[in-house]
Amino acid sequence: MSYDRQKYLQAVKAQLEPNIFFHSLALEACMGGLYDYLESQKRISNSEPPKVDWTLAGLIHDIDYSGEFKPFHPQKAKEALAKYGLTISPVVQEIVLAHDGRDGIKCQNLAQWSIFCADSLTGLITAVAFVYPSKKLAEVKVSSVLKRFLKEPRFAAGTRRDEVIKCESEEGLNIKLDKFIEICLTSMQSIADSIGL
Repeated sequence: MSYDRQKYLQAVKAQLEPNIFFHSLALEACMGGLYDYLESQKRISNSEPPKVDWTLAGLIHDIDYSGEFKPFHPQKAKEALAKYGLTISPVVQEIVLAHDGRDGIKCQNLAQWSIFCADSLTGLITAVAFVYPSKKLAEVKVSSVLKRFLKEPRFAAGTRRDEVIKCESEEGLNIKLDKFIEICLTSMQSIADSIGL
């Protein structure tokens, strides 16, 4: 399913507070970066959704995290998009739902594992950038993020570290934590201007 990214981007921007909008852009970038990495490792099978579904899910995953929809997040993404005359495929809907581990949803493919593990990591990476005087992602190193993740649990305490670390699980992404951080950090650095970092 092809889609006009600009229309979805405008809907997300209109619906969400700026910080959650920037988080949505960050996760979109991470999803694209993870797809590219997994493809380079010859791990994207024919059963995986196409890259466009990965990135769209990242972009719109929090669109219902506001207003009347918020208590039902992430179940109401389709309804929130419908306000703007937009739809998503069942495949994208399933990826979106997978980022919320609380409902006991089991990840069925690499796209779902990626959004589940990366969602919370974007906040930690952003928080590390804010420590620097410049507040720029360009200064952030993988080692800094890894140290804060492993040794400073009170830093960015809202980070769901138990979900992020599942990037290493063999039935899921099977990507070492430092590599996973590197992929997501590099992806976010590539759009730093768009997210004010």
